[in-house]
Amino acid sequence: MHSPPTEAPRTRRLDSLTGLRWWAAFGVFLFHMNNLAPLPIFPILRFGNYGVMFFFLLSGFVLTWSASAKVSPATFWWRRFARIYPAYLVALIVAIPVFYSFNPDPADWWVKPVDVGILLLSVVLLQGWSKDPVVLFSGNPAGWTLTFEAFFYALHPALNTFLRMLRLRGTLIAALAIVVLCFGYRAASLAWPESFVADVPWPVVRLSEFALGMTAAHAMRLGWTTRLSPVVMYLAGGLFIAWYVLPPILLSPAAAEVVGGGAVGQLVRSSTNEWMLLLCALLVVTVASRDVRGGRSILRSKPLVKLGEWSYTFYLVHATGIYIVLAIVGPQPYSRWSILWYVGLLTLALVMSAALHYFVEKPCERFLRSRWDARLARKEAARTALLAPEPDPVRS
Repeated sequence: MHSPPTEAPRTRRLDSLTGLRWWAAFGVFLFHMNNLAPLPIFPILRFGNYGVMFFFLLSGFVLTWSASAKVSPATFWWRRFARIYPAYLVALIVAIPVFYSFNPDPADWWVKPVDVGILLLSVVLLQGWSKDPVVLFSGNPAGWTLTFEAFFYALHPALNTFLRMLRLRGTLIAALAIVVLCFGYRAASLAWPESFVADVPWPVVRLSEFALGMTAAHAMRLGWTTRLSPVVMYLAGGLFIAWYVLPPILLSPAAAEVVGGGAVGQLVRSSTNEWMLLLCALLVVTVASRDVRGGRSILRSKPLVKLGEWSYTFYLVHATGIYIVLAIVGPQPYSRWSILWYVGLLTLALVMSAALHYFVEKPCERFLRSRWDARLARKEAARTALLAPEPDPVRS
């Protein structure tokens, strides 16, 4: 029988990934700002929507990188709850009066009639299991991703236990299998759009993004890194987006068809999600590898790390801030001057996210974790006392 694989010691924090997380949140913000103040460059900004994919991938990576065999599944789940849910609940409460009304104005298309049953689904993080937009985007419209995360967290201890049994080669094969599965699912959904493939719940479909992040982290825990520069991945991502967006805008239809790659290009475009997942995974690996080697990275700068620490609360409140302003001023014209709204809304969202981070997220996490740790300490003390040998009776 083979001995279990030995993991390389992890001597460095991967702070660059925290800085990178901010840019993912900022990308989602840019995507949603189109509903208030569209910019001529929206075909490029729409790729900010892939920030959610990046969050799922990065979540799998970070949780696996920092995982400890000494932490029980129950403790892991409680820590995730303490980290995620209090800020989520407060952001949900703030969002409800923005997105719900007992008598909504049809002109305010984002305001829905109050439905207690649907809202309760968002309270217990079940809204993301529905493909009905009324349910999926219920409560805080940004909150559907937390349904997916809760599902991923539920599976992480079991998935990580399986990964710990794999050596490096097996881990890399698992990562490749996930990528192949993603492309295969896309091909099946295009070939048979009315089949059972279309009915697979989205949290199950998106699990591949989280799992790919897990395999990448486990491979690095086993000592695998890459010397590929993150700059290469930035350029690759930029070129892919430029290839996707610019030809139809800058060229004639015939020339755009040639530059776009014809039938092959259409095939690539039909699987954009999968190509973006691959690019995001390679970016995370290159950035993390540089941190492991101790290389310099602007992503580890204090401002970017701080913004990365706020990124979760920023994500939770940014849509609420956008639609508060939209309700007051209405949709803005399609203009380059709309950039001023981006500056203003970014400032508002940052203030809201900092408040939620410092007054809700961190203190609630500390409180809930301390209560759990105290409970574990009491149980351990009781167990130790139970197992302690009784003193010999005093002989008279």
